[in-house]
Amino acid sequence: MINLSKSKYCGIWQCPKIAWMKKYKPEECCVSEDLQAKLDTGNEVGDLAMGLFGDFTEVTVRKDDGNVDLTAMIANTKHELERGTEVICEASFDHNGLYCAVDILKKNGDGRDIYEVKSSTHTDKAVYYADVAYQRYVLTHCGIDVKRVFIVCINNQYVFEGELDIHKLFRIDEVTDAIKNEERLIEPTVAIAERIVNCPDEPDIDISERCSKPYGCAFWGYCARNLPSPSVFDIYKLQTDKKIKYYRQGRADFASLRGDPGIKNANQIRQIEYRLFEKGDYIEKENIRDFLDGLTYPLYFLDFESVQPAVPRYIGTRPYQQIPFQYSLHCIEREGGEVKHKEYLAEPEDNPLRPIAERLCEDIPMNVCITAYNKSFECLRLKELAEMFPDLSEHLLNIRDHMVDLKDPFSKGWYYNRAMGGSFSIKSVLPALYPDDPGLNYHNLDEVHNGTEAAKTFSEMRRMTPEQRAKTRENMLKYCGLDTLALVKVWEKLKETVM
Repeated sequence: MINLSKSKYCGIWQCPKIAWMKKYKPEECCVSEDLQAKLDTGNEVGDLAMGLFGDFTEVTVRKDDGNVDLTAMIANTKHELERGTEVICEASFDHNGLYCAVDILKKNGDGRDIYEVKSSTHTDKAVYYADVAYQRYVLTHCGIDVKRVFIVCINNQYVFEGELDIHKLFRIDEVTDAIKNEERLIEPTVAIAERIVNCPDEPDIDISERCSKPYGCAFWGYCARNLPSPSVFDIYKLQTDKKIKYYRQGRADFASLRGDPGIKNANQIRQIEYRLFEKGDYIEKENIRDFLDGLTYPLYFLDFESVQPAVPRYIGTRPYQQIPFQYSLHCIEREGGEVKHKEYLAEPEDNPLRPIAERLCEDIPMNVCITAYNKSFECLRLKELAEMFPDLSEHLLNIRDHMVDLKDPFSKGWYYNRAMGGSFSIKSVLPALYPDDPGLNYHNLDEVHNGTEAAKTFSEMRRMTPEQRAKTRENMLKYCGLDTLALVKVWEKLKETVM
């Protein structure tokens, strides 16, 4: 018995080693914060979709340890089918060790339709077709007449008007004919799974494009454990296919890549050279001086935090719309002047869009110089706020149009330090410029250390006690405040370089 679930089948479909790792080395699985956030979103969306066709019966059974009881779920499904239940959610089937739970199984005459729910906004992904093809294969071999197959996804054009309408939130696409090619691959794929998963010897499957397509593999750290550090996979903006090509040539280390004609980007070349020869700072003073000369007082430093819920919470917003809920703002009025700080953090129950737009207009005058790091994010949020609130549009767009990107001196190659490791994110640049300042170390913060954690924590605040919420607000403000303090410190370091 192979004991292959639909998630393991999709793992085999991506890379056979994934299923082997799940069975024999599950402790090597590393679920990133971003991936966990996507899994949590998937669960939220899946629960909502159960009500798409009215009354339903969910057959999920959990053991005391929280894991699902497959035997009980299969028995419950058989019972509901015999009763003729119209809509069964998490309907569970097993055929010779091939197991699947169907998100929504709906009666259609003397047969059934499969509805697979995805938290994506698109249904035409090959891995989705593989997923539902596998389900149809299992159900058919269990004696179910599968009439049609559908993929349910998020309609990102839906505008929330105060009461959630799941029929507008979701889009349903039939893929019965589209999955036929994938259905032909099921038995060969299962045969591969049987050969690999039932063998305790680790399969000889090397790093390839499959490590990141269609999803980043949670076992990457294990499979890449013998790579040199840094390796070709750390090269700045090098295309994945080129990384794989060099790796297969046995050229994973920087020394073997040095001087290669295929590595032409100046930042890539500098990353290799400065790592190999332990060089210090690379500085183009004239370019940095010209950049700094373009900044004027009063000088502002701005950073947003945002949440991007799949299921919209606030009136007038759409699924996956970026909702800015917090900002930090440092300001220096004149040369040598005091660094002042202002901030805003919404309450999670309230729509933050109008209040944050108004506060920005209060805190930032028109026609002043504003800096951000990777300013495209802040600029786009300002544009969206301007479109939502025409009475504030002139002021918000004025802020956007006077924004300068503090990332430019680094991404354009005017300032480089080997400690940046080829990355120009603020989380890489700041410790490279100030390696020994604990006050600038994000790891020393409590509770919130990055944007993913900030968005997650903001959402969780709704369920906190007043005491917990007060402490969390303090931690949120400290995190966002460090983001703009970091901009001030980066600006100060740039000024030092041209003195």
